[in-house]
Amino acid sequence: MSAVPMTSTATTPWDAKTLAGWAEPHLATVEAALSRWVGVDAPVLLGDAMRYAVLDGGKRLRPLLVLAANEAVGGNAHAALRAACATELIHAYSLVHDDLPCMDNDVLRRGKPTVHVKFGEADALLAGDALQALAFELLAPEGDEVPAAMQALLCRLLARAAGSQGMAGGQAIDLASVGIALNETQLREMHRLKTGALLQGSVEMGAACGTVSPAALAALRDYGAAIGLAFQVVDDILDVTADSQTLGKTAGKDAAADKPTYVSLLGLDGARAQASQLLADAIAALNKSGLPDTAALRALAHMVVDRDR
Repeated sequence: MSAVPMTSTATTPWDAKTLAGWAEPHLATVEAALSRWVGVDAPVLLGDAMRYAVLDGGKRLRPLLVLAANEAVGGNAHAALRAACATELIHAYSLVHDDLPCMDNDVLRRGKPTVHVKFGEADALLAGDALQALAFELLAPEGDEVPAAMQALLCRLLARAAGSQGMAGGQAIDLASVGIALNETQLREMHRLKTGALLQGSVEMGAACGTVSPAALAALRDYGAAIGLAFQVVDDILDVTADSQTLGKTAGKDAAADKPTYVSLLGLDGARAQASQLLADAIAALNKSGLPDTAALRALAHMVVDRDR
């Protein structure tokens, strides 16, 4: 049963079992690729820290969004796998850095000690740096399995999602907003950058591995923006309704740090209503796309909103 009950007029074309059946082989492929690529040529302690940060943990939502969007447009599977892993590496590096004492100073991530607790601050910082660099290396392989123009586009999309106009910019706003009462527009903009940009970018990168009409691409962007914001709204809800063991990270830390959240601004019921509306927006965007096979993207949208961790 979901810990975050939502209501929506949208219907789920797949149940959880069907989604799991689709996701499991994709996740196995992503895990195998990450295991082959992450930290294998690095100096031993750095490589260990990189692998600790990435392997054996996490929902892998961003890789699944890449692969689902790629399937929706009938794209290049080789490029999509590399893009899927690259998004996860950027996400992992951001968590390593966010957990550092100079940022959120957290000690628990994915149910285990954070990287700086396990390896020390210096090696955690270097591991995050190396993961970010590896993400872009994966997008530009030698050979012709991924066309050069596609490599360049994927690098640009990922850089934009991760940089000052995306994830890093949102984190900067977050750090500057502690103890400040943001209005809903300001809070939305912060989370659109901090969390939403990489989720939306994952959808765009999957689409970039194939050919898609401008109208369909615009619809996929709208879908990505909606679920990107929904993910953060649900995160804010879970921060006050779930425990640390369930979440795999420290519960209640936003309130303890006096950070603005959707729950602090809208209340718990208001935040839940917001998540439901964003789910409906995501489904409406997929309907508007005109793409023939968006079942996986639909199911992932429901998973984002109905998750309990």
